[in-house]
Amino acid sequence: MFFWDPTYIIILPGLLIAMFAQAKVQSAYQKYSRVSSASGASGMQVARQLLQDQGIYDVKVEIGQGQLTDHYDPKEKVIRLSPGVYQGTSLAALAIAAHETGHAIQHNEGYVPLGLRSAIAPSVQFASVLAIPLFMIGLFFSYTLTKVGIYLFAAVVLFQIITLPVEFNASSRAMAALDRHGFITSEEYPGTKSVLSAAALTYVAAVLVSVLQLLRLLAIAGYGRRDD
Repeated sequence: MFFWDPTYIIILPGLLIAMFAQAKVQSAYQKYSRVSSASGASGMQVARQLLQDQGIYDVKVEIGQGQLTDHYDPKEKVIRLSPGVYQGTSLAALAIAAHETGHAIQHNEGYVPLGLRSAIAPSVQFASVLAIPLFMIGLFFSYTLTKVGIYLFAAVVLFQIITLPVEFNASSRAMAALDRHGFITSEEYPGTKSVLSAAALTYVAAVLVSVLQLLRLLAIAGYGRRDD
């Protein structure tokens, strides 16, 4: 039963959706990274302007490395933008820069879901490392360890669920700010939004995969309990 595990079929739909979401975000980024905005503003300029507009002067905007590695670091108060976004003037660059700035604005305003996510992040990172190993060990030696593994994985799922409103809110702020400051035209709005919508789909897919994986672990634990 353990080596031929029919419970894998539980997570298959989620994996397929995750693959689709990843392909979609790559496609949207590649497409709109080739479409220059009429404003000619760079991602760096957008980020700094939006921070200034909110009266936020203690957050730095730095150039990072790689592609699609853009993020906001709440501990160091730094928005790190990949080179293509930091220097780029494309619709994709503006969308991503505004989105990450949205997280900085959330932090400045004390946005509750972001604060909660940041508070539990270290514990969840610990849980994500131990959850599956403890679960597997428990199948052979102790059902208690199996349950601990399930609880830890459930914490990871909760973290990902909390992440959804954080990301959706940042994207909403981004689109409103880009439009308000005239960084994009009405004709550029749909293309810019499609970049953020594609990125949001990856978070939804991640939650779905994790929820289905949790159900799979519960199913396996049920089988193991009956075998005892």
